[in-house]
Amino acid sequence: MPRIPVGEWIDSGFDWVKEHLGDFFDTVSDLIETTVDGLAGLLMSPPALVLALVLALLAWLLKDWKLGLTSAVGLVVVIGMDQWDNAMETLALVLVATLVALVIAIPLGVAAARWDRVSRVVRPVMDLMQTMPAFVWLVPVVTLFSIGVSAGLVATVIFALPPGVRLTELGIRQVDAEVVEAGHAFGATPREILRGIQFPLALPTVMAGINQVIMLALSMAVIGGLVGAPGLGREVTSSISRLDIGLGFEAGLSVVILAIYLDRLTASIGAGRRGRIRLPRRRAARNVSTTEPTSPEDVVVSTG
Repeated sequence: MPRIPVGEWIDSGFDWVKEHLGDFFDTVSDLIETTVDGLAGLLMSPPALVLALVLALLAWLLKDWKLGLTSAVGLVVVIGMDQWDNAMETLALVLVATLVALVIAIPLGVAAARWDRVSRVVRPVMDLMQTMPAFVWLVPVVTLFSIGVSAGLVATVIFALPPGVRLTELGIRQVDAEVVEAGHAFGATPREILRGIQFPLALPTVMAGINQVIMLALSMAVIGGLVGAPGLGREVTSSISRLDIGLGFEAGLSVVILAIYLDRLTASIGAGRRGRIRLPRRRAARNVSTTEPTSPEDVVVSTG
């Protein structure tokens, strides 16, 4: 059987893209570096202990005093290991990557839930992105963005995107069809139903997707250290090259603490817990509004 030259085709395609769109990717790379460096500088501008206490207070307000206390202890441990600046660089990279991934994932998940054709196209693409080994994504992004924070962020977005799309689609599709039909019966438009019924009811599942996006972004941000991404990933890579076991465990433990903090925070929001903060429920004016409808009788339509 003759060999199929898939690799040669892909190489030729990337060569063409690099030749004709090189300036565009350079501009995107500069924008990414400016954004991530600016956010990292903002996070590192206050004293480490002050910001650690602020983050612990946020955990207390959004969930309970137990998470606030454990967050404070964990973040102080990161400071004590002299990994705070690296942790903030990693946090900045994760936050920017998560924001970019969600800007793409949530609208795409909504479109896939509303139109079966979009879902049939999106599903195999998400399968490819999710099952491809993480290290494989480092090769094309380095080709297009060169070594640095830009390559690490783009690879992180690609790797972390699929759960956001899948769980957004799943959450909207799982909304009770009778509730949606009641909205149609009251004369609500598809946009009003999406905004006032489907998305609020799907929010716990969507938040679970956001949680997974953050966790995958954090794991990939560490792998991104191999292509020059700043932060804890670079420390882990450095410990491997120098066979420095102590540095590797310090950086790895800092990643674990950061991951637990972000996971518990997003999980508490997704579960509907607000701790000491009482956020007002969204009510859409002049459309379908609902608190937590579980039957058609719970749907209220404002006609004014």
